[in-house]
Amino acid sequence: MTANNNKCFAVLENELEGRIDPHFYSPIFNYYTNKLKRVNYKNLGDIIDFSNEIWNQKDYFDKEFPYIEISKIDINTGEIKDIIYYDKEKAPSRAKMIVRDKDIIVSTTRPSRGAIAFINKSKDGFIASTGFAILRDLKNKAINKDYLFYFLRTKFSLNQMEQRSSGGNYPAITTEELKKIIIPIPPLKIQNQIVEIMQKAYKDKEAKEKQADELFNSIDDYVLGELGIKMPELEDKKCFSVDSEDIKNQRIAPDYYQPRFTKTEKAIKNAKYKIAKLKDVLEYVKKGIEVGSKAYTDEGIPFVRVADIDDLKIDIQNTDKKIAFDLYQELKNAYKPKTGELLYSKDGSIGFCAIVEENDDFITSGGILRLKINDKFNSYYIKTLLSSKLFKIIAGQKSIGAIIKHLLPEEILNFQIPLPPFAIQNKIASEVKKRIEKSEKLKLEGQKLVEEAKSEVEKIILGK
Repeated sequence: MTANNNKCFAVLENELEGRIDPHFYSPIFNYYTNKLKRVNYKNLGDIIDFSNEIWNQKDYFDKEFPYIEISKIDINTGEIKDIIYYDKEKAPSRAKMIVRDKDIIVSTTRPSRGAIAFINKSKDGFIASTGFAILRDLKNKAINKDYLFYFLRTKFSLNQMEQRSSGGNYPAITTEELKKIIIPIPPLKIQNQIVEIMQKAYKDKEAKEKQADELFNSIDDYVLGELGIKMPELEDKKCFSVDSEDIKNQRIAPDYYQPRFTKTEKAIKNAKYKIAKLKDVLEYVKKGIEVGSKAYTDEGIPFVRVADIDDLKIDIQNTDKKIAFDLYQELKNAYKPKTGELLYSKDGSIGFCAIVEENDDFITSGGILRLKINDKFNSYYIKTLLSSKLFKIIAGQKSIGAIIKHLLPEEILNFQIPLPPFAIQNKIASEVKKRIEKSEKLKLEGQKLVEEAKSEVEKIILGK
C-alpha cells in the first residue's frame, strides 16, 4: 500500500468520526494513521495533561516579562530562536500562558509546520502565546517525555495535525482534536534508543552549523582585509563632544554623533582604494509599491516585503502575501525586479541586501529599493559591501524613527564605498560566493543528518 492524495474518494458511514468535512477523510491521512494503528498506541490526551496555567499580570513580574511567540520557534530544530521582552502594560492579548521546565509547547495555528518546542529550566516561568497548547504532566511512567517530543515532530504526527485542523489561510487545531493524535508506545528501551538517535543527530547538526557560521562570519574580516580597512573598537559613549562645524546642516540628535559612527566613516575613508558614492555606481534606483491589504489574495503572484529578504536570499516561495495575476500584469512593467538587481531593505529591518538571481514573477513592497549596478562594476561586490557589518552600522546611524526605522533613499545613495579595480572586485565577489556556498552546504549536510535520523526513527516506530 502506498500513500495517495486522490481528490475523489468514498467514505463508508461507519468510518465517520462526527465530522463531515471531506478534507478530514483524505486517503493520504488514512495511509499514515492506519500504519500507526498496527502498533501499540494511545491518544495524546491519554498520555499527558494539558496545562491551563495563566499568569497574574498584576504582580507576576515587576515590569517586563519574557514572551515566547510562535514565529520564534525554529521549525527545523524545535529551538526557541528568540525571547521578546514586553512591558507589562503593553502585553499582547495572547500573552497569557505560563510555561514550566520540561513542558512541551505545540503551536495550534498551522500546526503541521511543526512549531513545537521543549522548555528547559532557563525558561521556567516564561509567558507563551495562547496559540500554544502546553503539554505538562505525563499520565504514564512508561513514556519518555523526550521521546514524545521527538515523535510529535515526525511526519506521522504532523500529518495527523494537518488532518484535524480546520480553517482557510491559517488552519488551526483545537485542544480536543490535538488530544486525539495517535502516539505509538514502543517499549521504554526503544523510546530511549530513539531519543539517543535524535539527540546525536541534532548534536551533529549543531556542529555542522557552527562550522557554517564561523565560515560565514569570516566574510566581513576577509573583505575588510582586502580593502585595507581596519575596523575600529566600537562602543557607545554617554559623554562625548561634537564641534559646531560638524553639525552644520546635520541632525541635532546626540546619538547620531556617537564616536563609533565617526570612527566607522573614518575607517572607510582610510581604505587603500578610492572612495565613491553609491549613486556613482548605479544605473538606476527604483522603489517598490504599497498595494493595500485589500489587494492581497489567497493565491497569486508573490508580494515580497522586507520580512521576505535577508543578505542571503529572497524568500519568494514562503512570502505570506500574494496579489492577483491581473494586478500583477498592471504593475509588472514598473515594479517587477529584474535579474541582477539588488534589493535593499530601507524600512523596519534596514540594511539587508540580496541579489535577484532568477527572473521570477514577483513585486516588491515600498520598503525595498531596487538598485541596478552599472556594468562597469561587479554587482555582487557591491551587494557584499552593503551586506557587511560596516554598512549595517552606517545604515543604523543614518536611519530615522524610534520604533520602526526608516532609511531615506538619498541617505543610501550617498553611502561612501571603496571602489577597487574591477579585477579586485571580481576576486572579492568570487571568494565571498565560495564561502557562502560552503557555509550553505554545511547547513544542508546538518539538516540531512536530522532527516536521515527521522527516517530511521519512523522505521523503528513501525517495527521495521
